[in-house]
Amino acid sequence: MKRNFNPVVVLYHLLFALASSVVGAIIASWPLLLVFTLVQKTYATVHLSVMQVMHNYNQLLWYLIWPFKKKLQMDNLPTSADAAAHFADCKKLFLFAIAVFIVCVVMHFWAKKSRNRAFIQLDKTWALIFLILPVVILPFAITNFDSFFVVFHHLFFASSNWLFDPATDPIINVLTEGFFAACFAVAGIIYELYFAEQLLQK
Repeated sequence: MKRNFNPVVVLYHLLFALASSVVGAIIASWPLLLVFTLVQKTYATVHLSVMQVMHNYNQLLWYLIWPFKKKLQMDNLPTSADAAAHFADCKKLFLFAIAVFIVCVVMHFWAKKSRNRAFIQLDKTWALIFLILPVVILPFAITNFDSFFVVFHHLFFASSNWLFDPATDPIINVLTEGFFAACFAVAGIIYELYFAEQLLQK
């Protein structure tokens, strides 16, 4: 039986998929950075050991996801005022995504427990639309990730303080384009799997 269009349900699933993508990418970023640090030998560019690089990234990551951590301080990698401002902007986006994810998870288990799953069941037409939507930007992102990355930052950040100078913010020598591309890929896969699962539901 075809369900009527419910904008609340559509918005719920879109936000859940996007928030899940961000949270998944954050979690995957740690092993991804370890791999890229070892493969690209970026630890040598900042004159640190692999474990020191990961320790500093732990400090950065904790700052970004913990709401009560007010100041970014990495032991071995200095941070300029512009970079600190950009990371503060990232923190707001990350915390918003995490909050949305938690709310959506609670709603999901509430609907499941109350046996009212139909309340948040997405129409398959919308699931298909959201599934194929990223295909529009996929060729651009794959063929020219650098330009895609620039466009992404212009869309989500008002200032240009995300353009780090390696001399003042050596962390950028570790957070390479390949690393960011891999994080975006993880986020994209999670997003696609989310709506693929919605399509497969009975």
